[in-house]
Amino acid sequence: METRQSKAMFAEAEKVIPGGVNSPVRACRSVGCTPLFIERADGASLYDVDGNRYLDFVCSWGPMILGHAHPEVVAAIGAAAAAGTSFGAPTPAEITLAEMVVEAVPSVEKVRFVNSGTEATMSAARLARGYTGRSMVVKFDGCYHGHADSFLVKAGSGLLTLGIPGSPGVPEDIVKNTLSIPYNDIDSLEKTLTDERLDIACVIVEPVAGNMGCVLPDPAFLQRLRTLSTERGIVLIFDEVITGFRLAYGGAQHHFGITPDLTCLGKIIGGGLPVGAYGGRAEIMDQIAPDGPVYQAGTLSGNPLAMAAGIATLKQLQRPGFYEELNDKAATCAQRLREIAAAGDIPVQINSIGSLMTMFFSTDPVTDFASAMKADTTRYAEHYCNMLGQGIYLAPSQFEVAFISAAHSANDLEKLQKMTEWSFKKMADR
Repeated sequence: METRQSKAMFAEAEKVIPGGVNSPVRACRSVGCTPLFIERADGASLYDVDGNRYLDFVCSWGPMILGHAHPEVVAAIGAAAAAGTSFGAPTPAEITLAEMVVEAVPSVEKVRFVNSGTEATMSAARLARGYTGRSMVVKFDGCYHGHADSFLVKAGSGLLTLGIPGSPGVPEDIVKNTLSIPYNDIDSLEKTLTDERLDIACVIVEPVAGNMGCVLPDPAFLQRLRTLSTERGIVLIFDEVITGFRLAYGGAQHHFGITPDLTCLGKIIGGGLPVGAYGGRAEIMDQIAPDGPVYQAGTLSGNPLAMAAGIATLKQLQRPGFYEELNDKAATCAQRLREIAAAGDIPVQINSIGSLMTMFFSTDPVTDFASAMKADTTRYAEHYCNMLGQGIYLAPSQFEVAFISAAHSANDLEKLQKMTEWSFKKMADR
C-alpha cells in the first residue's frame, strides 16, 4: 500500500512532537515502520490520509467496543457539544453515568470521574494510602497502570515495547514504596502479603493482564489475592481500564465472581473520549475531598461530552445478548487462528478471553511476565508488516491486545484468518 502522505506527516510531526507521536507505542519503532496517520473511521474500518482502508483490531486500544462512529454515540456527542463543551460545574449527565456504573459494577457504591486511566489508578492508590494510613503499593510484573511515578516499576505496555525497564525522572524515594511481584505466582503473593515488615496499603492488579499481551489469571490466584488482602486489611484495587464493560457489563469482577474494594475504569465508559473513573465501597470513597481528607481534583473531570458518549455507549451494551454475541464470535475467531497456527511451522500461542486476544510468537504457553518475554518480537514485527500490507491493522507491539468489536462482521474475521494463514506461510517459506 502507498503511504507517502503518512510518511511525510510523520516527518513533520517529528519536528514539533517528541518522537512524532503523543504516546510512545504509536511510533511503531518495535515493528520497524513509520506510523499511519488516520483521517477517519467507520464501523470496523480505518482510513489513512493516503486513502487506504484497514480492518481495525486495535479499536483505539479498547474503547471502540461498538466500532467507530456509532450513530447513537456520535449523535449524543453532537447534542452535548451544541449545549457547551465544558462548564467546570456539575451536570445531570454525571449523575446518569455514575448511576449506570454503580448499577453495573459489583464493587462500586460510589464513583469519581477523572480524565484518564492514569488519573484513575494514581487517585485510587492515593485513596488507599489515605484510608489505611499505610505507604506500600504492591503491583505485578508486566501489569501497566498508567504512567504515574509509583507504577513505572516492571510495568507493561509501551515500556515493554520500547525495552525501557523503568523511567528516568522517577525519584527512588517514590518507587521505594512500590513492590512488584510475579503475576499468577501464588507463593510470591503469600510471602509478600503476609510479611509483617511491609506496610502494605493496597494491591493493584489487572484481573486479566492486557499490557504484556493478553495473559489470563489463574482463578486460584485472584481468589487467594482477595482472601489475603481481606485478612490483612489491604485495599484490593482492580484495574479494569481495559476489562471494564469489555469482558462483561460488570467487567472482569463480574466474570470471575471476585469483588475488589476499589475499581479503576476508563476507555469504554467514555465512548472513545478521554475519561477515567475510580470507585468502590462507600466507606472508602467517602474519604475523598470534599467529604474526606484525601485530595483529588480535575478541571475537566466529568466533561459533558465524555459523559454523553459514555451513557450512549453503555445503553447499547445493555442490549440483550450483546456480550454473548460478541464473545462467541471472538472465541470462534481465536479458535480458528489456533487451528491455523497448529497447521503451520510457526510457533504461536494465542491467549484469548471474551473479545480480547494476543498472538504470541513463542513455543511456550504465556502465563506471566517471564513467559511473555520469551516471545519473538522480530517475528511479530514481520507478521505485523505482512498484515498491514494486506489491510489488517494490528497493534504495533507484541505486548498489546487485539480487540474484536461489535462492528466486525463474519467476513471481516474471515479475512483476518485468511491473511494470518498467508502471513504464516510467507514467514515459513522465507
